[in-house]
Amino acid sequence: MYAPHRLALATATAAALTGGLFTVAAAPATAADSVRVARADFNGDGYGDIATSAPGGYVAGLKDAGQVSVLYGTASGVSGAKHITLSQNSANVPDTAEAGDKFGYALAYGDFNRDGYDDLVVGTPHEKVGSDADGGTVTLLWGSKTGLTGKGVTVADPAPGSHDQWGRTLAAGDFDHDGRADLVVGSTASVLYVYRGGFNTAGTAVSRTTVGVPVLAASDAGPMNLTAGDVNGDGRTDLIVNGWETKTAYGWNTNYWLPGTATGLSSSSIKKLRSGIVTGIGDINGDGYGDIVSGAGWDWAKLSDGTPIPDSSTGGRVNITYGSASGPARTAMINQDTGNVPGASEKGDQFGWDLDLGDVNGDGYQDIAIGSPFEDIGTAADAGMVTVLYGSKAGVNTASGAQSFAQSTAGVPDNDEKADRFGMDVKLDDVNGDGKADLVVGSTENGGDGSITYLPSTGKKITVTGSRFTGVGNLGISASGTPQLGSNFAN
Repeated sequence: MYAPHRLALATATAAALTGGLFTVAAAPATAADSVRVARADFNGDGYGDIATSAPGGYVAGLKDAGQVSVLYGTASGVSGAKHITLSQNSANVPDTAEAGDKFGYALAYGDFNRDGYDDLVVGTPHEKVGSDADGGTVTLLWGSKTGLTGKGVTVADPAPGSHDQWGRTLAAGDFDHDGRADLVVGSTASVLYVYRGGFNTAGTAVSRTTVGVPVLAASDAGPMNLTAGDVNGDGRTDLIVNGWETKTAYGWNTNYWLPGTATGLSSSSIKKLRSGIVTGIGDINGDGYGDIVSGAGWDWAKLSDGTPIPDSSTGGRVNITYGSASGPARTAMINQDTGNVPGASEKGDQFGWDLDLGDVNGDGYQDIAIGSPFEDIGTAADAGMVTVLYGSKAGVNTASGAQSFAQSTAGVPDNDEKADRFGMDVKLDDVNGDGKADLVVGSTENGGDGSITYLPSTGKKITVTGSRFTGVGNLGISASGTPQLGSNFAN
């Protein structure tokens, strides 16, 4: 089973928002399909696995070479006790680690060779390719009975020189509903490459096509994030593109819906959506259609030359577009001033920086985890907080039942500290095999080292009982520089 979804934030945007702390901010959230709990299973044992990365990790002393880690699910959830960490210097992994590559900047998963084990797709957008310093590369690592072993192939850039940062955005799904996993790869261009029908051992797909999207490629932006899920309930995976555009009623970025068809993704019926930098898809109201949830952690201001820049003068919001047989339909907006949503909308909180969907309580309605990594907790600036809102027949419930977690919440590992940014990435995923989505949270713990916190579901709600903290030392990742462990979960 694969549940595609991809979130990535442009480097310049992240630097503007964080005072330059991060060299990359890839913020993924899961795009569950419209009904089931999202789950990657790289070793086929029935437990969901968490793939994450440390794109700023040192490898053999090489700064920002990057690493990826998989925390394997067990009956007691995930921790560093059962994991694998890989880099481009690991045995069998294609290529060689180099400074600045940022292996793991983007991640996606699916069973691309139909052997029953999910495979991991790794984007390395700053890989030097020939004389192109940021040409980028995509690596496909095969799953197996023992999980990832490092064995894999390179998915070569079909048009080197026409764009940079090949593999900066990724998404996986079944866009033509043929039962085979498909892959979408983005770069700095407005053209997306769609690989259909899976891959063979040489890294060749059954079919490769392209689809264009109206984003400002001239700004060297390309798509910011790609998210896959079935919005119109036809069984084919659709694609949401988070893109740069001119000023709209909703801000400086615009999202688009591209429906899946019998021949794959199509831009002929493309629809413009509300703004948001990261997106998740899940059936919040249980009507059989995937709902589009986009996080707009900031609005957009304008420089004198017209360049859009992040503006965190608001507290952030989440835009919801409910699905229907004809695709995107009615809309709603949530912030921390809505109903009984925990907290208050304050300047710079960036509620909606990251989000994810999954069914925490097994009631058939997808729930939403929302990160506010720049939330101040007491005197700890940018300590961060995560909010869980529950789905219902009427849609997302903002009147009752909401939960919120910070590192100061009793039972949550560690403590609130300045710039921990708890909630930098969030994932709702069943990692203990009970059929209910658990909460996994990434942070920038210890000045950018990063960490992963696991909070399980009781079957009714998220609990701190059985929670665990995993840091770089638990996964064999160097604490040199800013590894940013947990900044990017595979979707």
